[in-house]
Amino acid sequence: MESNESLPTVETAKKLGLLPEEYDRIQEILGRKPNFTELSIFSVMWSEHCSYKNSIVWLKTLPKDSPRMLAKAGEENAGLVDLGGGLGCAFKIESHNHPSALEPYQGAATGVGGINRDIFTMGARPIAQLNSLRFGNIDLAKTKWLVKGVVKGIGDYGNAFGIPTVGGEVQFDDCYNVNPLVNAFSAGILKVGTQASAISYGVGNGVFIVGSATGKDGIGGASFASEDITAKSSEKLPAVQVGDPFQEKLLLEASLEIIEAGCVIGIQDMGAAGIICSTSEMSAKGEHGMIIDLSKVPTRQANMKPFEILLSESQERMLIVVEKGREAEAKKIFDKWDLNCEQIGTVTDTKRLEFYQDGVLVADVPADDLVLGGGAPVYHREYKEPAYFQEFKKFDINSVQDIPVAELPKAFDFLMNHPNIASKKWVAEQYDSSIGRANRNTNAPSDAGVVKVHGSDKSIVITVDCNSRYVNADPEEGCAMAVAEAARNIVCSGGLPVAITNCLNFGNPYVPEVYWQFVGAIKGMKKACEAFETPVTGGNVSFYNQSSDEGPVFPTPTIGMLGILEKPENKMTLDFKAEGDLVYLVGESVNDIASSEFLYSYRKVKASPAPHFDLPTEQLVQKGILGLIEGKLIQSAHDVSDGGVLVTLAESAFPRGLGFDVKSDAGIRQDAMWFGEAQSRVIVSVSPAKQAAFEAHLAGLGIKSTQLGTVKGTDMVVDGQVVSSLAKASGSYFTALETALTK
Repeated sequence: MESNESLPTVETAKKLGLLPEEYDRIQEILGRKPNFTELSIFSVMWSEHCSYKNSIVWLKTLPKDSPRMLAKAGEENAGLVDLGGGLGCAFKIESHNHPSALEPYQGAATGVGGINRDIFTMGARPIAQLNSLRFGNIDLAKTKWLVKGVVKGIGDYGNAFGIPTVGGEVQFDDCYNVNPLVNAFSAGILKVGTQASAISYGVGNGVFIVGSATGKDGIGGASFASEDITAKSSEKLPAVQVGDPFQEKLLLEASLEIIEAGCVIGIQDMGAAGIICSTSEMSAKGEHGMIIDLSKVPTRQANMKPFEILLSESQERMLIVVEKGREAEAKKIFDKWDLNCEQIGTVTDTKRLEFYQDGVLVADVPADDLVLGGGAPVYHREYKEPAYFQEFKKFDINSVQDIPVAELPKAFDFLMNHPNIASKKWVAEQYDSSIGRANRNTNAPSDAGVVKVHGSDKSIVITVDCNSRYVNADPEEGCAMAVAEAARNIVCSGGLPVAITNCLNFGNPYVPEVYWQFVGAIKGMKKACEAFETPVTGGNVSFYNQSSDEGPVFPTPTIGMLGILEKPENKMTLDFKAEGDLVYLVGESVNDIASSEFLYSYRKVKASPAPHFDLPTEQLVQKGILGLIEGKLIQSAHDVSDGGVLVTLAESAFPRGLGFDVKSDAGIRQDAMWFGEAQSRVIVSVSPAKQAAFEAHLAGLGIKSTQLGTVKGTDMVVDGQVVSSLAKASGSYFTALETALTK
């Protein structure tokens, strides 16, 4: 064992992010005081980012079972779902928030690299990416710097790696001024039965590190992601990793080849906490141990210390366990791709991890005690309803004067120019969306990404959704709405929702009011996922999105949802198709403007409850829309979400330059009718020849619908008044974001 002189104290443990009682527990586990390397190991493995110690008790309540599930939720690098026809889809979403706050380009780029590695370590070839991004006030110079850096980082890495980015979302709010959120989603395809597992077993099997060399970038990244952002956070810039997409492309091909060769027992991406995370999680899962020689790890810098090698989060690396006797076969594959493939250890039956450097034992720790589900601590945190919650509920729509008809053009123009509503074209154009020839939305926009699975008639339908303003107003209902909107987007694209992954972005879990938001969001997710029969396949928890000056970000439980489109002809788009088609609102107009962009930004009323939402109604509406699509009874479908009905109509009008002439409902306020964001509503267009069948279908299910008007001309006409020409509105909508970022 390395020298025990000046062993670390409880003060050292606290500096590494451990609690005093956790330091005591480590001594109990080891039967002695830990040395600095061992204490560093526990500090990263017991960080929230790796252990989920403050969240796992609630995560366990989420629904995880389905006949389609091919891997246990949260136990592999990514979720895996059966698509039918012998095909499976691996998909996952993860955050890279803290790194992106300090160094937006590399922070975002390595987030893309990491999530794609999670997919191909399953044996799946990535075919599509999404991202969900949150930034602060767009007028701030810092926000503009962050947006440009994050978007360029995502684009440069994803484009070079060769995977299309087919959709996503971008939201701006002052609550993200210090802490931006960067959530990256990836999905890949494999043949059922060929998937690899993140496991280690078999005494004498070789342990190899493959891919890039290990450097000092990213050391302590997991711990850094488990603390608040402060004025001193910039001093932790070395905790931000540096990515190389071209190296990742080589690693993708080599990994898929070695998995197909059948000589791999287990494989795991080296993401958070690097070598120590991969060795401990794989060993604990397989109930085995490892002896590792850190001297054999290829390094970028000379004289790296044991803890630096173990904790480095250098990118584009994997840990693989190779069947004994097939080591040369493995090395040959990685030599072909010009990648490192070094045996650094062997599998043992001790259930312990023994790390040596230059012949000296530098750490000896039990694998199971390091990991989630093993000996890692689990906490039941205190939670308390924040005072603002009841204040928000006191909002009365009658306290806000309804918008006069003459003001509709002004309010609509405001929303067309608002960065939360305006087109994210400036962002999307920096991403390659067509590489791989699989994106089915290139010239036919849908509410969700639709990506063809080559060699099959099937397409996967994917989306990321969360309106954090709703979740802040009511965590339980707001998170249920995020699940419902994701499902609605998939349904409006012609797909059937099948499963979700999540990225749970919250403030400091030790703050009772923040933890109350987290608990509420989990409850909302649970009830909505049960209603839509979309189990949770895994995901990511990102706490500590909080600063001493600004407080926590809005609770942002981003939902990544997977759906299946069995037949190409059932793909539905959002654009109006022909002059004279009838425009209907499926669902019900209600007098509700709560938490709408209109109320929040135009009327500047920040305190209101979540929008109107009824889960059984949502289920019924989605069932009705799917039936309309399968029956070929509608021309277009576009869900009503941010901005309300008038924004939805405009977005359906823009692609083909087809305007509309619509009328409001009697008894519904103008602001609620056109700008309210009540849920469970979809705008559809219907050919006059199919009007009777359309109405009969919805009536048979008991679904309310209203004919608003017709597709007509090149203006947007409401109750006889031209609210805007298509040319003016689209001119604002498609340029507002770029204008705001460059002024």
